[in-house]
Amino acid sequence: MEFATGALGTLLLKLAQLLHGEYRLQKNVRKNIEFLKKELEFTHAALLNVGEVPPEQLKEVVRIWARDARELSYDMEDVVDSFLVRVHGPDPPSKRSSKRFIQKMKGLLTISKRHQIGEQIEDIKQRVVEVAARRDRYKVDIISRVATLDPRVTALYAKATELIGLNEAREELLMLLAKKGDMSAEQQRIVSIVGFGGLGKTTLAKAVFEELKLQFDCTAFVTVSRSPDIKKFLKDMLYELDRQKYGNIHSTSLDVKHLIDQARGFLQNKRYFVIIDDIWDISNWEIIKYSLPDDNSGCSIVTTTRNFTVAKHIGGEYKMRPLSLENSRLLLYRRIFGDEDSGKYLDKELAEVSDRILKKCAGVPLAITTIGSLLARKARNKVEWYEVYNSIGTGMENNLDAENMRKILSYSYYDLPSRLRTCLLYFSIFPEDCEIETSRLIRLWVAEGFIPCEEQGKSQFEVGESHFNELINRSLIQPLYIDDGGKIFCCHVHDMVLDLIRSLSSAENFVTILSDMDYKVASTTIRRLSVQNGKVDHPLTQGTRSMPQVRSVVVFASTLDQMPTLQSLKVLRVLDLQGCDLSHGYSLKYLGNLFHLRYLGLSDTSIPELPEEVGNLQFLESLNVWGTEISCLPLTVAQLKKLMYLRVQPRVRVSNWIGNLTSLEALSVLHIHDELMNTVEVLGLLTKLRVLHIWLSSEWNDKLVDFIGKLRKIKSLRITSWDKLRTTSADESRCNIGDLDAWVPPGCLRRLDTISVYTFARLPVWMNPSYLLDLSQLSITVRELQQKDIDILGRLPALRCLSLVVDHEDREIHRRLVVAAGSFPCLVRCNLWGFVQPLMFRQGAMPSLTLLQFTIHARKAREIAGGDGGFGLENLPSLQKALVNVGSEGVSKEDVEEAKVVLKQATEIHHNHPILRIFD
Repeated sequence: MEFATGALGTLLLKLAQLLHGEYRLQKNVRKNIEFLKKELEFTHAALLNVGEVPPEQLKEVVRIWARDARELSYDMEDVVDSFLVRVHGPDPPSKRSSKRFIQKMKGLLTISKRHQIGEQIEDIKQRVVEVAARRDRYKVDIISRVATLDPRVTALYAKATELIGLNEAREELLMLLAKKGDMSAEQQRIVSIVGFGGLGKTTLAKAVFEELKLQFDCTAFVTVSRSPDIKKFLKDMLYELDRQKYGNIHSTSLDVKHLIDQARGFLQNKRYFVIIDDIWDISNWEIIKYSLPDDNSGCSIVTTTRNFTVAKHIGGEYKMRPLSLENSRLLLYRRIFGDEDSGKYLDKELAEVSDRILKKCAGVPLAITTIGSLLARKARNKVEWYEVYNSIGTGMENNLDAENMRKILSYSYYDLPSRLRTCLLYFSIFPEDCEIETSRLIRLWVAEGFIPCEEQGKSQFEVGESHFNELINRSLIQPLYIDDGGKIFCCHVHDMVLDLIRSLSSAENFVTILSDMDYKVASTTIRRLSVQNGKVDHPLTQGTRSMPQVRSVVVFASTLDQMPTLQSLKVLRVLDLQGCDLSHGYSLKYLGNLFHLRYLGLSDTSIPELPEEVGNLQFLESLNVWGTEISCLPLTVAQLKKLMYLRVQPRVRVSNWIGNLTSLEALSVLHIHDELMNTVEVLGLLTKLRVLHIWLSSEWNDKLVDFIGKLRKIKSLRITSWDKLRTTSADESRCNIGDLDAWVPPGCLRRLDTISVYTFARLPVWMNPSYLLDLSQLSITVRELQQKDIDILGRLPALRCLSLVVDHEDREIHRRLVVAAGSFPCLVRCNLWGFVQPLMFRQGAMPSLTLLQFTIHARKAREIAGGDGGFGLENLPSLQKALVNVGSEGVSKEDVEEAKVVLKQATEIHHNHPILRIFD
């Protein structure tokens, strides 16, 4: 399915499926479907052409035609899906599935049901004929250029967003906060960064935060947003200030007054540093400021806002300046070429047009980065670059206001292929400043039908990942958190991009939003409903609370009272209630009637149980019940033959019925207990698994190894234990768990974690750099480690995170191992446990490493400091933090303190002056 074509993409595939002989359609019905399929192919092509052109450039009759054609496609897909549900949906149990199918077909082919299906198809045919006639009458034959793609790796995005041109601003802010020589240095200091959207206010605030945070007792970086929930803001702030103390704060029902009291009590007499990002209104600040006591403890507060009146009211106004032309060039060239120096070699004509484009961007980093991402995909000739220049508006050189900024973003939007436009528009379903989990987003895309079926050996989810990465590379969405394996775990959309896509989405009835800001229902026919912040009383009218055409409902926390009733959602494909409190007062009684459902998101809802009727959801593909009170899944889950993703908590026990779910591609967490271990052979049927997290509460045996050996598509395998993860040595009672040494993983493996449950005798022979080309995360325990093993690990081309435990029986025979120059080229995080002598790092080793954690005995620390080569930490050029556990067995306190001193000296000589934390 694509935004421009409504449901036509998936509908055409389903019409072809209906023409399959097993459905035994009446002759006239079959003939009508064949006609519809042919006619809709022309309509699909015409809609694709219309979608290439911005709405303001289309004739009104063409816009109306396209809208009606899309709405027709949704209605028709609902008819076809309803038919398929009646064929393949739930039915009273029968001993033989073939008998059940025949019985169902006999039921479908009764005279009354034949008549009903025939009538529906005939009605749709008449509407299609009308739409086709108008297509011909208004000559909807617009043709638009399609841009060629030149995909870049996601790392390029990180490069492009470094603080180009903001270093001066950062130093000015640091000076304002430091107030060196000021006699009132212990008073509360407030700076309010103000400027136009896209200038880099948040980027600047984050840079200052990272620079200063270690100088304070506690810190928090919290976003307010345009329509804030003050209770949520205060809870977020408390959680950031002390995650251990306030780990469960979001589950409490404290009101604003009590939350302010909590914050004031916690911050009293503490030197704190708080960043409050994106304040839109003075009234919000008036509430927030009461939570931040001023008791002469040297506290600092930084706010960001687009509103100059708000900044003046808060105080400490700091006006953001646009980038200079020189810095604008650096940012543009880095985005286009990967480094700023390449721009020096542009010919005169390209340099001239790039400067003209930059003048239109007016020094705004968001505009420059967006246009740079677009130019990176163009041929390097003046014709194509001038086409970009001429397409992003005139008269913008001296004033990049919101409307002109939208023109730049709009041009980048229409440069996207249709499939990516649909995926980008779907971000309009999320609230402003929402942190969007990548996995959740992609599975929603799949359930909505935006992602085609498997292609070139990739699953639908993996195709969705490539779509996601393309949007990142084009700078239209931004990564927030990147996991140890280099994958983007969480993302968000810049406010100005969100404004654009919400406008487009609303105009075409793609998503309907109910929130404090958007409380009007633009269309009586709602296809996708996003229910957001429920402070304002805007209940749905009786007409819209019954939503027979709604396909997706996504509800965000505190808005459950505005959720439409389940029994009215006849054709619902997506139901996402993540974060809503379902612990009491909300019933899933009618869940089993949502026969079209593909996605059910119940994570972090505290729901106590799933109804037995969940087994009726024969088309369900994703089920997430993480963060709930569910301890046992109903046996009817075994009927969900199309389920591809299942996420449950470790305490949830499953039995051998799990073997029925043969479509599973991702399973987390699979609790292997004694009962399941006895029938573990059934797991061998789950051969499509790509992601698996096993949680052991039973002794391992070779049957489980056999099961793992059948997973030839596995990319992420984690095996953890019910016991606590071990830190410095292996638990002897858990070493004899089967012969995992003999296992040979597939070459596509990206993550392996067996560190807490298995000890390899030595580095496995399959740990081959020329075989495991994609392995990025490795966490293992090894009985014996030699120099050649370090050399092998160092040549793994994609390894980003290594956790390695050495559990040798005779620790004294260990000699110091060396990490050679050029080894571990991509490693960013390294945890080394059980090494009596730490690794020796040669110059040029681990060039990307930012975090190193290791253990060392106090006696050895002194010996190494006094020997040749020392620790070698200064040879790790990117090191930012070192965490060291110092062993003190058999030595005095003075020896431990001396070891700490030599470790500090080792970091002080490093040019980065990395943070050092020592534990003893």
